[in-house]
Amino acid sequence: MTNSSRPDARRNASPYLYGEEAEAVARVLESGQYGHGAVTEEFERRVADFLGIPDAVAVASGTAALHLALIVAGVGPGDEVIVPSMTFCATVQAILAVGATPRFVDIELGTLCVNDQLVMEAVSDATAAVMPVLFGGRAVDLAAVQGELDERGVAVIEDAAHAFGSRNGPRRVGAGRALTCFSFGPIKNLTCGQGGMVIPRTPEEADAIRRLRLLGVAQSQAERANTTTYRVESFGLRYQLSDLNAAVGLAQLAHFGATERARRDLWRTYRSALSSLEGVTSVDVDPDRSVPHLCQVRVKNRDAVFARLRSQGVGVGVHYPPNHSQPAFAAWKRTLPATEQAGQEILSLPFHQHLTEQHIEHVVSALGQFLKSAGGTMCSPAASC
Repeated sequence: MTNSSRPDARRNASPYLYGEEAEAVARVLESGQYGHGAVTEEFERRVADFLGIPDAVAVASGTAALHLALIVAGVGPGDEVIVPSMTFCATVQAILAVGATPRFVDIELGTLCVNDQLVMEAVSDATAAVMPVLFGGRAVDLAAVQGELDERGVAVIEDAAHAFGSRNGPRRVGAGRALTCFSFGPIKNLTCGQGGMVIPRTPEEADAIRRLRLLGVAQSQAERANTTTYRVESFGLRYQLSDLNAAVGLAQLAHFGATERARRDLWRTYRSALSSLEGVTSVDVDPDRSVPHLCQVRVKNRDAVFARLRSQGVGVGVHYPPNHSQPAFAAWKRTLPATEQAGQEILSLPFHQHLTEQHIEHVVSALGQFLKSAGGTMCSPAASC
């Protein structure tokens, strides 16, 4: 897909390409080296430089990144992982993949994120890790309780699938003390077409993740080409990122400053347009520090609003149905009041870089007209709509 196709407000999300991605992929195709190789290694170096960190390990997807991070953190059967229910199901599936148990916790209704108090109230002797979700691109700051978590041997593994480029204080997400996991899927702030990345805390973790992503094999592909054998040193999975995907990521990274500005501007345009609309509360992503991934509002009668806007060609969505209400995770269901309220009220408005101010005006106008006809009243951040 190219930008000439100009997706509009009928699409909830859409990749944005800068015109150099196809050329980058073509160069890889011409090279004959399609799999994991030098282009992927260059992508890792460039991301590490962008984040201001020593190392970054590219993998096949954001889900793979979470799975590998849990493994290197030593999380396994008998362990609990504290995780918000308000996230994509991939977060929970990664926990189950290592044989651990999700301990669902509630969120702040205004941000859809956990905070340090919610996390610490859930910590127990069984807790091996905390997995905050940086929802919509907003950083989650657990610095106030990091020392206590360290003392208890609890790892912090950030699900930063939405948050590439966002900041936690003066540093980019990924430059802190957590194992951080990014997604570079088709509609993320930076896309590789498909891909992910783990930001290790130590060189030892980086080495372990590199072995794990390549079936436990110690040697790189280049090293294996010059020997008659190789060593399998550990359990492993086929989770490496291909040079084809990395080429897309490198082209995207070269323009990330433009991406960052555009996504912040879009979110602020929405916020301004929504500010006088009765019956709507915006979910705060902290755009001064974040690179927004979603634009979400809370409305009463959400399902009716969803159906009406869809019928009018407005590509609204719901991110996400709470996981503790999913059949596959019923064994760990708990009462989570804010999550359950959000699950009934959240609505994702179209949000991608192809949108113009006119598109946003159309979306907000359609939303306002329906709420006015339905007699909606303001939904306050703390109250039920």
